[in-house]
Amino acid sequence: MLLYYITDRHSLDRDVVDTVAEALVAGVDLIQIREKDLSPRELFVLAQRVKELPNPGGSRILLNERLDIAVAAGLDGVHLPSSHLPIRELRETAGRPITVGVSCHSDAEVRAANDEGADLIAFSPVFAPLSKSSHIQPHGLVVLESICATSSTPVFALGGVTANRIHDCLEAGAAGVAGISLFQSSHELTTLVSNIRDKPLSSP
Repeated sequence: MLLYYITDRHSLDRDVVDTVAEALVAGVDLIQIREKDLSPRELFVLAQRVKELPNPGGSRILLNERLDIAVAAGLDGVHLPSSHLPIRELRETAGRPITVGVSCHSDAEVRAANDEGADLIAFSPVFAPLSKSSHIQPHGLVVLESICATSSTPVFALGGVTANRIHDCLEAGAAGVAGISLFQSSHELTTLVSNIRDKPLSSP
């Protein structure tokens, strides 16, 4: 099971870099810096600060959309909306191996991400989102299971995922779970991740 933390500094009561630092030490597998309102310069500074953090588990760090800044800061890759395909051209532009994640909200978008060679898919919303509003109705576990069964790319369940719902998402075939609130609502992130790892398939 893989854990994927998506940042939102506006819902934190401390520096987002401190939370990312804790997530890295806790062993979260992927971290997406998703701070859309920052200027390019501010985003680059933030990416640099994150890149300099201790990363004992080799967690992959992705930047939302901005390939140029991700490459300049030495991050592992980018996470894109489905509208930002094609991926092949992005890989060529990067000039080095990168991880590319894609947000998908439908079966058609998942198929496109597979065809383009995405490394991972964040499929949402599985449940009603906890951190932000969405005009898309929650897909539910039945749709998630169908998506996971037909996708050759690892699928992460995103949207309304709580610790008590992780088991159901994994049973539906998800490679892991992604979220903002799942990680940022805990003041003991290391303990949370440890508990999830210890009992990934325990019933809620």
